[in-house]
Amino acid sequence: MKKEHIGMLEMLLCATLWSIAGIFMKLLPWNGLAIASIRSLIAGLTFVVYMIIKRYRFCISKQTVITGILTGFVYVCFSAANKLTTAANAIVLQFTCPIFVLLFSAAFYGRKVRKWDLAVVLIVLFGIALFFFDKLTPSGLLGNFVAILSGVLMAWMFIGVGNMEGEMRFSAILIGQCVAFLAGLPVVIATRPVINMTTLACILILGVVQLGISYILYVKASQLCPPLACSLLSAAEPLLNPLWVMIFDGERPGTFALIGGIIVIVSITVWLARSGSSETA
Repeated sequence: MKKEHIGMLEMLLCATLWSIAGIFMKLLPWNGLAIASIRSLIAGLTFVVYMIIKRYRFCISKQTVITGILTGFVYVCFSAANKLTTAANAIVLQFTCPIFVLLFSAAFYGRKVRKWDLAVVLIVLFGIALFFFDKLTPSGLLGNFVAILSGVLMAWMFIGVGNMEGEMRFSAILIGQCVAFLAGLPVVIATRPVINMTTLACILILGVVQLGISYILYVKASQLCPPLACSLLSAAEPLLNPLWVMIFDGERPGTFALIGGIIVIVSITVWLARSGSSETA
């Protein structure tokens, strides 16, 4: 197989592992920040073991620290959003990330914005607006905003990681795990999460598999296939995440959120596919 095809398979597996976050977070009766903290502690240890095995150096620089801090708060915001709103809302609103990548790239890196790009931005904003037409509780409303913030931060993470080399990418992600662990640690101490066989299994799966192994796959995939291909394949996450939660937890998104989610996912996926075609033409 070509290296690019291996990278695409790794990215698809990565997105599939990302998608199990919603169901295991819903099964955990813990505060969202406590989940983010302990999940990142376990994921960070997973990263350390992998880096030792591969003999990767830990690199500290301005670039890795800034990207690491932004990455850490992606984890924190997404965990909090999953506890405040539905899993479908949390993941679909985070999936607006490519739109923010476009806007930030245009504003700070001089990327040319085409009419097609602007049209997609407006369509996605319309889809996002529909999420707020459902009958939301105050916490659900806050959860939607936190999920959007997660997408904004994730856009900066993709830009930062995309401009690094291999060892620096792993170092930035590891710093992100440390930041998320420390950010949620006070909540862990204050709430003292219940530990039993079920909660232990859930947090280990979230830490080792859903966040640890998945991000190892993401960094490897980002070295082998183009960013647009990675972004397109990551669309598997917002499609699968609500499905697992609906099957195993019975949680369903509201009507307006469902319509808005379809608009967001379809428009961004088509936009990414068209952008990829135009770049390779």
